Amino acid sequence: MKADLLLLLTAAIWGFAFVAQRVGMSHMGPFIFNGIRFSLGALSLVPFLIWGRKRNAGTPKFDLKRYWAPILLTGLVLFTGASLQQVGLVGTTAGKAGFITGLYVILVPLLALLWGTRTHAAHWAGAVLAVAGLYLLSVRGGWEISPYDLIVLAGAFAWAVHVHLIAKYSALVGSVRLASMQFAICGLLSLAIAALFEPISLSGIGDGLWAILYGSFLSVGLAYTLQVVAQRTANPSHAAIILSLEGAFAALGGWLVLSEALSPRDLVGAGLILAGTLISQFFGQPRVKAVKRGIQQG
Repeated sequence: MKADLLLLLTAAIWGFAFVAQRVGMSHMGPFIFNGIRFSLGALSLVPFLIWGRKRNAGTPKFDLKRYWAPILLTGLVLFTGASLQQVGLVGTTAGKAGFITGLYVILVPLLALLWGTRTHAAHWAGAVLAVAGLYLLSVRGGWEISPYDLIVLAGAFAWAVHVHLIAKYSALVGSVRLASMQFAICGLLSLAIAALFEPISLSGIGDGLWAILYGSFLSVGLAYTLQVVAQRTANPSHAAIILSLEGAFAALGGWLVLSEALSPRDLVGAGLILAGTLISQFFGQPRVKAVKRGIQQG
């Protein structure tokens, strides 16, 4: 029960992070927001790195030259997913972005087909429900779909790739070390693009400071730590189901804080995406286990 409650808190923090991202972009560009957010998020994990180094004082020193390639690749994919999500939030609601981003849970086992991993029928059923939900949530006036929703959807593919990279490299590099380094890469790249293409205003950063602090220390630092602690003892099926509620919390936060309303059609679409996610994770868990990434999206 304690582990499940911690995971529920994690999902809530990540869901409400979409609200913080929307608020932050009313004061600054998407790349300066991500740049500061992920840089601070990387710094928030430094105490855990120091603690881990002291705890494992007798082990060989980490060889960065050996693992720079997987670290860089993971950071680049994180940068891609975070950038697409943040840019997409310029023109869509926090709730819609949360549910569309949540499709990565279904995409993870489907992408595994590319390297020969069998996919459970539950994943296909979940994918069909999710596509139907995405249509109801995003498509208006025939087949016209918001380009911002498509950008968020592209980000969901990047998050799915990121999950596979985390699963492959976290044991080799170390979960906290990999998390902090990928956050730093994402932050530095975002700051570089912001310096080239976005106007940077100190007053704007100050006005959106609470959103930046939430996105960095709570969404990145605290939520990541809670997830790691909780998943040491949590049932994997429970963890996947609870963390998939991130989209529901994003919609709740958008309604409470930003007064974003979901129409009956939107609610049905969001419900289908959530149902597809739960079916994919719960019934398909024995064959393919998807591990949630340690950031956000949010």
